[in-house]
Amino acid sequence: MDDPAGTRPLTGSPRPLVPGSTEPLEPDRAATAGGEPIAIPADLDATIVLVRHGESALIVERRFQGQLESPLSATGHRQAALVAQRLARPHDRPALPVPAGPPLAIVHSPLSRAAQTAAAILAATGAPDAFDGPIPMRPDARFLEIAQGEWEGLPATEIAATDGARLAAWRRTPTLAWAPGGERLADVRARVAPGLVDLLLELAAAGRPGSIDAPQVAGYRDLVPDQPWTILVGHDGVFKVLLLTLFDLPLERFWMWSSDLCGITVIEVRAGRPVVRAMNLTEHLADLLDEETQAAAEARARSGAM
Repeated sequence: MDDPAGTRPLTGSPRPLVPGSTEPLEPDRAATAGGEPIAIPADLDATIVLVRHGESALIVERRFQGQLESPLSATGHRQAALVAQRLARPHDRPALPVPAGPPLAIVHSPLSRAAQTAAAILAATGAPDAFDGPIPMRPDARFLEIAQGEWEGLPATEIAATDGARLAAWRRTPTLAWAPGGERLADVRARVAPGLVDLLLELAAAGRPGSIDAPQVAGYRDLVPDQPWTILVGHDGVFKVLLLTLFDLPLERFWMWSSDLCGITVIEVRAGRPVVRAMNLTEHLADLLDEETQAAAEARARSGAM
């Protein structure tokens, strides 16, 4: 997805547009936003760590990415290295709420910005002070970013100028409007849901059955050494759909989640019930942000600007 002009819906709700035209979308022609709940193994105890990719070249240029290839920028590589270091030593203080032991796998979107971020994580987890032994890494096309059709590669300002009504409708009512030639959210969910189920089944096969009768209040739970966990490296838009699918929420709530570049989200499944343990953590990027702030201050000083 990667909407460079914002991630919040605008206030108000105009009548949404039929994709590919300027005609309003009538209620009886609205796209179906729902879907059957996914089958989470009832006794699954496991953790999924979501990591958004680092900054890409198209993000720097404030262009819509969608499924276009766009490698990491220099800053993106730095972000990837920092999130990789954090995940290689997750129990350094302040500890991430993940189980003891190495992740079961590193799964990633095949797009280069996600693949490069995943590769940085893999390299860091293989460091001498990290986990023992190699961690499997694999691409999964079901976690590709949302296709943005004719908007891909265009600057946000150009889309706003030439297709502003549709763009506004996408931000207000994302289940009823989308980029011309792009994906509907219902179609994105249709490919994400099986990928998510496969991840959960893989975790279930690698772990031991849990019980909802175990302590459920944070602070009273010890790390479970053999509870499996997986890292999934992907995109803001597809993570929005994944989280709505996992928590059985309607796609109309699309804008309720947000993932910063190389932000970390931790979802624990307790006896089949998903729980948000951490959302969009970015503290590991603080040194980079401090460097950027200092560089900007020095540039202003050289220019004489206030």
